[in-house]
Formats: sequence, C-alpha cells, structure tokens
Amino acid sequence: MTSPSAGPDAMSSSKEPPAPHPLAPLSEAEFARARDVVVGVHGAADSLFFRSVYLEEPRKADLVPYLEAEHAGRLTEQTQRPPRMARVEYDVLAPDCHCHTRSVVDLAAGRVVSQEAAEPSCYPYFTVGEFSVCEKIILNSQLFKDAIAGFTLPEGFNVTVDPWPYGGADEENPRFMQGLVFAKDMSKKNDDSNHYAYPIPVIPVVDWVTREVVRVDRLATGGAGDALEPVCSSFSASSPQSSSAPRKLFDEARAAEYVPELLDEPLRSDLRPLNVVQPEGASFTVQHDGLVEWQKWRFRLGFTPREGAVLHDVCYQGRPVAYRLSFSELTVPYGDPRPPFHRKQAFDFGDGGVGRAANNLELGCDCLGAIHYLDTWLAAPDGAPTRARAVVCLHEQDNGILWKHTNFRTGRAVVTRARELVVQFICTLANYEYIFAFKLDLAGGLTLETRATGIVSVVAIDDGKRSDYGNIVAPGVLAQNHQHIFAARIDPAIDSYREGDTRVVVEESRGAPKDPQTNPFGNLYHVHRETVERATWVDAAPRLNRVLRMENAHRLNEVSGKNVGYKLVAPPTQLMLAADDSVLARRAPFARHDAWVTGFRDGEFWAAGEFTNQSRAERGGVAAMVDRGDWFTDDGRPADDGEAGRKSGPVVWTVYAFTHNPRVEDWPVMPVEIHQIHLRPADFFTRNPALDVPSKRNDSSVLVHCCDGSAEGPSVQESAPAHLQGSGQGISAEEAGAYIADKAERRLSKAFTGLFKSKGKGNGGK
Repeated sequence: MTSPSAGPDAMSSSKEPPAPHPLAPLSEAEFARARDVVVGVHGAADSLFFRSVYLEEPRKADLVPYLEAEHAGRLTEQTQRPPRMARVEYDVLAPDCHCHTRSVVDLAAGRVVSQEAAEPSCYPYFTVGEFSVCEKIILNSQLFKDAIAGFTLPEGFNVTVDPWPYGGADEENPRFMQGLVFAKDMSKKNDDSNHYAYPIPVIPVVDWVTREVVRVDRLATGGAGDALEPVCSSFSASSPQSSSAPRKLFDEARAAEYVPELLDEPLRSDLRPLNVVQPEGASFTVQHDGLVEWQKWRFRLGFTPREGAVLHDVCYQGRPVAYRLSFSELTVPYGDPRPPFHRKQAFDFGDGGVGRAANNLELGCDCLGAIHYLDTWLAAPDGAPTRARAVVCLHEQDNGILWKHTNFRTGRAVVTRARELVVQFICTLANYEYIFAFKLDLAGGLTLETRATGIVSVVAIDDGKRSDYGNIVAPGVLAQNHQHIFAARIDPAIDSYREGDTRVVVEESRGAPKDPQTNPFGNLYHVHRETVERATWVDAAPRLNRVLRMENAHRLNEVSGKNVGYKLVAPPTQLMLAADDSVLARRAPFARHDAWVTGFRDGEFWAAGEFTNQSRAERGGVAAMVDRGDWFTDDGRPADDGEAGRKSGPVVWTVYAFTHNPRVEDWPVMPVEIHQIHLRPADFFTRNPALDVPSKRNDSSVLVHCCDGSAEGPSVQESAPAHLQGSGQGISAEEAGAYIADKAERRLSKAFTGLFKSKGKGNGGK
C-alpha cells in the first residue's frame, strides 16, 4: 500500500530503504514491471484480460529468518532477503482457449517463475468492470427488452440492473452471470433515488463467454401457500413472451428514500456536534513500506484485492503474536426455496473480492479524529496500475474504561481509558456494505470486527400477500431471509515464528461432581485442557466456556508456570441452515463449524477455496485441508501418513454468522449489525500490561446542567465508613490480632540480648 498525504500527526517516512521490505506492498513500478513480464511471455498472439496484480508473499520458511534478524537488530545490506515476487491473475483470450491463468513473476530477475492455468470448471471472480459490462449487456438485449415489455411501469421510471453472481451452477452450465432488476423513479431528477423500492419480477441470465442474454427467468410473486414457481418459469428466443396484456407494476408501491435531500421528513436539528479532537496529534506512526507502530504494537499493513487489509508480523513489545491476520470469506445464502432463488448465494470474497470493492473513505465521515489513509494499486483490464485512493483508514478511538479501581477506604479512584488503534476498510457489494476492522488495544488485546449495513436484498410480492420466506418491508417489497457467514484466518506465532513452537489447546470449564473428600460443598469446577494434535474442526460450547488457546509449547509464564499464550474468544452464532446435501451447503462446508484448525501451507488463505464463482462444491477450502490429515505433534501422527498429510504448524479459522430475518426497521437502509472476535493474552504477560497507561483527567470534558438536578453530586467514596463496601479507616493489623513478623523478630532479638547481658555479669562476678 502507499501512503497518501495525511494529517501532520501520522507522518510517513520519506527516506526510502535500499530495498523494499519483503512484506511491503508492490510499488507502482513493480506492479507495471510484473504486468510487462507477463505480456512479454505471451506475445502478440494472445489477448490478455488482467484481473489482479499484487504481492506474492514470501514462503514462510524464507521469511522467518529475515523477521528474526529484523527484530534482533541484525539486519544489514548483506542479510539474505526472500525474493521479491508478484502474483498476476489474468485470462488468456486465444483463438483456441479462454482460460484463467496465474503467473508468479520474480521482479528482480524479470521472469515468470511459475505459471498455472485453472481447470475449465473453475471460474474466476468477477471484476468491478465486468459487473458494469453485464448491466450494459442486459439493458441492450432485445430478449430482455421483450421481457420488460410484459410490464407497465409508471411514467418517469427507468429500468436498472444489479449484476449478481449466478450462484451454484446447474449441471453442465457455461459461465453465467445474472441481474436483479429494479425500476428507478427519475421524476425526482436525482440519480440517488432508491431503486430497491421497485423490484421487477424477472432475472436475466447472461452467458459470459458469448456475452449475450440467453434467457430471462420469471419470478414467483405469490405469498404463503402459493406455488413455488410462476406459471411460466422463463422465456428465451425459442419461447417468446405471451401476447397477454402487460402487467401493471407498483400500484401500491411507495418511495423509500434515504439520501437527505429526498427524505419526506426534516433532519433532526437537536443533535449537537460531537468532535474527536487530538490536540497533540495521533499516537501512531506509519512508514512508507506499511510498518505501523502504536503503543508497543508493531505490525505491517498489507492489502490484497480479495481480502482487503491484511496484518502481517504482529508483535507486542517485540514479542510475536501473529504471523498473519485476515478476513477470509463471507457467504450469504438465502432461504427462499422458489427457483431461481434456490441458488441465490454470494461469496463476497471469492466471487468478487472485497479489496476490489473497497470504498474511497472520506475524512470526517467514515473515520473520525486524526486519520491516516492508505492507497493501493488495482489492475485495469490491460494490466496497468490504477490508484485506489484512501481504501484503508487508521485512527484512534476511545472505547470507554480500560481498567479502574476505587480504594473504598481512602476514596481514591484510579481509572484509565481504553484507547484503540483501528485499521478499517469498507466495501460496497451491490446493495450491502460491510465494514471490516482490526482493533488493537492497550492491554495487548486484538479484536476482529465486522459490521453489516446497507440495503437488504428484496424481491417483488403481490399486494396484500405475506410470505414465509421473508418479511414485507414496504408494499409489494419482500426482504428475503438470509444469513451472513464470515470466516477469519489467524496464523498464530506465539512468542516465536518457528514451526512447532505454537500449539492449539481446547480449554473448557467443567463442573465437578460432589465428593466428600475433594468437593464436599459442590462448588468446585475444573479447567480441562486438550491439545489439538491433528487438523480438525471445533464447535462452540458456551455451557462449557470452550475457548481455543494458542500457546507457545516451550515457554512458560514465570508467574503462573503456564504456557504463554493468547485465547480466541468468539461468541457462538447460528451457522449454515441449509441442508447438508444442498448445493448451498456443499459450496461452503466451512460454515458448518465454529472453528477449524488446519496445517499451514503457503498460499492457503481461502476458507471456501480459491474458486467459488458458480461452484457446486468446495474445492481446496478448510474442509479439504482437514481431510488431508496434517498433524501438529508426534502423538497426532497417523499410523498411515498417506500422501497428503504432513507435520505442520496450526492455522486457526474462526467462523461466525448473522442470521438475518429482516425487520421493517431495516428498511430502506439497515442500522449496523456488529460482530466481534477477540484475541486476548492468556498468561502472555507477567501482569496487566496496561498498568503504565496514564490516568489523566480529560480537561475537555464539561458539565451539563439538566434534568432538574445538580450537575455535581456527592460520591459514596467521600463517606466511605457509611458505604457497604467496607468498614472505613480500620485498625492496625497487630491490634486486629495479626502476627507481625518484623515486631515479633525484634521482641525475640531483644529478649536474647537481655539474656546474654545477664549471663555476662554473672561470669564476671565469678
């Protein structure tokens, strides 16, 4: 990533190192060089359509020695660096083939070191440009125009199309894309008028090889108890539209605007400004090569077209915590069984890529305070680098109290604020927005957060009907039931980068049975631990407080004697509801379990596999990684290793979901739904690492006089003896009967001294 001009308090270094860091994102020159090398290999005979160019991350075995030398301060110009590579993804459009190809380019040598063509049944993701092309193909199609002629729209309305992935492929399908069709009220002369308020009940299907509309599916618009399919399910050139009178649409529909100038009510006038002011600037620094430092945290920030922001080499006070952190996949299966909705399922990372759809963030809107933005380079169809501005923002925010204690005897309270560093990016995927954030705190904790907002996906429903497949959010508008199922990838490096040093332990708290000797009162519970020895899945068990603890197998905490570690704290959520043998579930087996532990392999980043577009089943995702049978300890090694499994380090995948049965309050734009995954230190430190956070009064805070009461009131701590927490000033420990070691020793010493003196006098008399 590149650092654009930013606030003066989050400055980037202007001094270029002799060579880029191995994890630094590609520069514009490196991007262009990789593209040129690939073009040179193919020559003029082939036409190339470029999809992505980005850093090919070094092999872990090559990078770890470099990172260890870097953190030990041993880097020199002679230190061996991993080769600098670029990954180039493109389609070869030759007379005899149309295949998706991935090349890895050695940037220093200027040559392709590996090249692989995808299997014909593996369809690549769509680019943002292809979605625009799809809309134009549909709107210009005579077949589509004939289908639209079957409806009567109000005067002043235009037809618009949201391109969508086709979903799970039918048998022997070519590569398809489809469009969800709406009408936009242009009488308001505002392009931001909300077209989702007017769904049209057809879906055109585009053959993406021939670039033509091959059919238009009619949609059922009935309600509860009606047939799953319309009378005529689709029509094509061979089955033209009937000659019946056009169907009139939107008789009962009403506008559902959200942009301020089109609202039918005034904006609130009593909401006063709330400013985030940092008079001394930000507390973080960002270097040109992606190095971020903040409050004992240090990491490198990358960006890929598929994942968006990625955190590499995450350390706290020089101690490794994670080798790599990223969001991996998001699938959205819909629960409407009426064809063609039975295959309505998006894979937002695999079908399109959240990095390609990242918003250009606005100062004072998406992030508040002292902000630093980062740009990235994305590929144009000809492979040229195009700058995507301000796709990631870094900022600090206050998250309430970090820790506090009040001495009830003296009335003194010590309180510190929970400041966080937020690394955030936002993507828009047709109707939905997703806000992804990594949050680092002052106590050594990490949070992975997702927020869903935007507009729910809607279809037409007959006036006066109700449905079992969703909720009516406006007259004639059905918001379908669906799920958002996320997967995040955690490559832990607990106090060491070396394979075999980090292990995963499943920890549970179990009540113990009553026992006259060991648990006579029945209040005992045990902490049960089981080391994960082989690749597997793990389900949540809130009644057992089940957590995954990532530990260093060889380093013990000097205070507790336990292995230093971090624990994964994830709330249990409802996962995939589709039947196990359905196409929706077979495409996303990662969504069946709350967590997966797999063996590390370079380049394995995708929970649902690399190719999700129009898949019928997962290929290469976490389920396949578990099936190959990697092991982490010698005890976990199978009797018959087979050819796939091997000893490896563990990678943890956490899966969490939001089952969205839409509410009327979600319309026309839904308030955010927030989910968080926490990584918390567990015996990693020898005490609370945030004790040194200053406890300062915020002098910008002011009193507000309201509510017919005083702005100032007495504190219970000002009269501690009357407070139920304690008994006031108390008495001396000795007076209370405690044995005071120092005083007892002094008494004993005094007694012995007196005894020796009396004996001395007696001897002298003799």
